[in-house]
Amino acid sequence: MKPRVLLRTLLHLEDTPHRTALAFGIGIWIAFCPLWGIHTAMALLTAFLFRLNRPALLFGAWINNPWTVAPLYTTGTAIGCALLHCRCAVLRVDWSQHGFRGLLSGLRPLLWPFVLGNTLLGVLAGAVAYLLLRAYLERNRHSAGAVPGT
Repeated sequence: MKPRVLLRTLLHLEDTPHRTALAFGIGIWIAFCPLWGIHTAMALLTAFLFRLNRPALLFGAWINNPWTVAPLYTTGTAIGCALLHCRCAVLRVDWSQHGFRGLLSGLRPLLWPFVLGNTLLGVLAGAVAYLLLRAYLERNRHSAGAVPGT
């Protein structure tokens, strides 16, 4: 979905700017969540449990898609490596161990950097998304409600 269409859709949701931006920000955090593959379920469950706006939460969670997953998770893992002072910038897979076992042994050093970095990046991105969207919604809803000529 194009950003302009997304903003227009979020602008016309029947919820307060705070609640719409909060749902979107939580959705962004879910997009970075290391539990890849269950983002939609997490978003819907969160919306149901906390009575948040489903479209806003899903829009945020769907920021992570097949085209964005590699850059988002790579950035988060690099941040995790930097914070944990580990030297795991290059994936080393022992292909002598056939198939999946070799891949898992190569990925093991990246597990904690992946979890930490993507969780922190998600919190930061969610907070920034909340602040920016709330300001945008408040500004545009206020100007849309103004009477022309006053």
